[in-house]
Amino acid sequence: MHTRPVLGITMGDPAGIGPEIIVKALSEPHIYEICRPVVLADVGVMRRAINDIVKADMDVQIVRKTTDGLLGVKGELGTMDVLPLEGLEGDLALDDIALGKLDSRCGNAAFRSVETAIKLAMDGVIDGTVTAPLNKEAMNMAGHHYDGHTEIYATQTGSKRYCMMLADGDLRVAHVTTHMPLAKVGPSLTVERILDVIRLGHEALVSLGIKSPRIGVAGYNPHAGENGLFGTEEQEVIAPAVEKARSEGIDASGPFPPDTIFCKALGRGYDLVVAMYHDQGHIPMKLLSFKYDDATGKWSGLTGVNVTLGLPIIRASVDHGTAFENAGKNVAGHTSMKNAIEYAAMLASGRSAE
Repeated sequence: MHTRPVLGITMGDPAGIGPEIIVKALSEPHIYEICRPVVLADVGVMRRAINDIVKADMDVQIVRKTTDGLLGVKGELGTMDVLPLEGLEGDLALDDIALGKLDSRCGNAAFRSVETAIKLAMDGVIDGTVTAPLNKEAMNMAGHHYDGHTEIYATQTGSKRYCMMLADGDLRVAHVTTHMPLAKVGPSLTVERILDVIRLGHEALVSLGIKSPRIGVAGYNPHAGENGLFGTEEQEVIAPAVEKARSEGIDASGPFPPDTIFCKALGRGYDLVVAMYHDQGHIPMKLLSFKYDDATGKWSGLTGVNVTLGLPIIRASVDHGTAFENAGKNVAGHTSMKNAIEYAAMLASGRSAE
């Protein structure tokens, strides 16, 4: 990569593990070979994460936004470039925020960080965005009523055609529907929506350097409907969407039984699986990415990445939550954050090469 893209990293909920996993990810020399990260955060929150929690050998460099862009970005190992959030003076008094606790002030700060990232990217000041986990309840307590990051990005960028893609190693999953009751999923499955997700997944994989992506499409019903015995969505909407995608030159196939398609994808049979609803795609991804040890009560792994496809800007994210129970203990793994930064850098590079 001849020019390292500037990536804006949101701090997430200050009461969660976001700030500390950012510090750990930005302690990796490799990150500075592929991008110039700028953290959009409260300076005090990040200094606490550096000095009191992670105890990293890292300085904070204050970055300023000017009419010409961002001033003072070093992009060097050992220095965290931080763009302070505006309008939070007095809102994040460190001695008044308890780590691991719901706080509307933290929800507001997390939302403002995302809002800043989106605006900077839309204005072309940064080349992509990476999001640390926010807490939906805290954000809604602060008056920002969204289901999550994806909906914030879609609303603030005016995007109508978008979807979620989860990725971990060779397994990638794009979702036709996400945050809705299961009772509403079936009526929401249309040929147009499924075709859109197949197209978005194909475009993303090409941007990632996969020249001829193979896309497997999951069925909705058990055994992919068994020729109408267990449901007709496969015949009525999923198969027609696959055929339309194939007529456009996309290597899509299916619908296949949901209980086997992910196994084939893990064996590199597909570069992407299109899932029909939230848990159909999330369960196999998190079974791969998350590890739990009941003897210790600890989670590990946390390696997956969440990418929003179809936006006019780049957004990659960790695929886990704020983990309030671990906040401030310096035990949270940062692999997902590192992977998200790498994905954003690859996508930014792919776009600049177009």
